[in-house]
Amino acid sequence: MSGQSTAIETVKTHRDARGSLFEPLNDRELAAQRNVHVVLTQPDEVRGNHFHRGAMEMTTVVGPCLVRLKEAGAVRDIEVPAGEIWRFTIPPGVVHAYRNTGSMPMVMVSFCSLPHDPAGSDTVREQIL
Repeated sequence: MSGQSTAIETVKTHRDARGSLFEPLNDRELAAQRNVHVVLTQPDEVRGNHFHRGAMEMTTVVGPCLVRLKEAGAVRDIEVPAGEIWRFTIPPGVVHAYRNTGSMPMVMVSFCSLPHDPAGSDTVREQIL
């Protein structure tokens, strides 16, 4: 497992009467990615419950959301408040899961440093949430 810990940061967001606009990555970070996926999750449903053997994942979450991480054997929960947009930079070996704690579909945008592998050789399932 990784010796690095997950970085968590609030994403700079433009908000007005129409809604919110944010850039999940800057140009340098975007250039290093090999995969992107957008995830819509229904209320009280969970995504994730896995870790990556070699890939780093950068996931932006629009709250409300419960994020559970397992790093170096320790589990911790992070609550992303409703309307907040936070980014999680998750190194290889860190188990991660996301539960939509709201009443509407939750949006996540994830980038990965390795291309998608249909055989799943980089992704290892581990249920923590």
